[in-house]
Amino acid sequence: MKFSTIIFEKKEGVARITLNRPEALNAISPELISEIGVAADDAEKDESIKAIVIAAKGRAFSAGADLKAIKGILDSPHKIERFLRSWHKTFKTLEESSKPVICAVQGMALAGGLELVNACDIVIASDKAQLGDQHANFGLIPGGGNTQLLPRIVGPRKAKELLLTGDWLSAAEAERIGLINKVVPADKLEEAVNEMVDKVTKNKSPLAAKRIKELVNKGMQVDLHSAWELESQTMLNHFRSEDMAEGLSAFEERRTPVFKGR
Repeated sequence: MKFSTIIFEKKEGVARITLNRPEALNAISPELISEIGVAADDAEKDESIKAIVIAAKGRAFSAGADLKAIKGILDSPHKIERFLRSWHKTFKTLEESSKPVICAVQGMALAGGLELVNACDIVIASDKAQLGDQHANFGLIPGGGNTQLLPRIVGPRKAKELLLTGDWLSAAEAERIGLINKVVPADKLEEAVNEMVDKVTKNKSPLAAKRIKELVNKGMQVDLHSAWELESQTMLNHFRSEDMAEGLSAFEERRTPVFKGR
């Protein structure tokens, strides 16, 4: 498929999805969100891909939803619903991907842009990045998950503060409250992302990564007792996997494991 709003590359086991609307601060249009979803789905189905990286061209990661595009469909409930469903489908694909999804934030990640960041597993930001959710400033409410994801990431009190005030956070403050994982100098961002990709993929079991992500995501949605039970049942299934047997053998034989993802 030919893309017009993203750059999609696959190399050495990594799928890289780069937002490519720098002239519009990578505002999320219906076309952009659809193309991210198509690329993410492609990466998920490709067994050679071990990790997905979400990045962006230009000075902004994403300034949020393309309000001009949204204004153009306000008179059509059907089009609005279709846009929201496409948005949720794309974010669901990222959140439920069996592969680690690493986000590189080089500039502003605001409103819908922050929602895209929050749909990823690990976030590394430039020290020049700024993050926040300004929906309330324009009489809007988040539609891409921030009323649900943000409280799960930073806690309900901080989430309410960020959502109600529309405050912008520096990368350092975002790291302090756990909104992102790591801040690095702007000229070291790509290097740091590549290092993280290596850490989560090199000599790692794809099956273990998939199950760890599933347990964390599903466990956040149920009570602790149910989450423990889910973990126990998943572990019982994992005991029968080839990857676990290979990992134990490699440990005993003091060699590097060779995982097959099954």
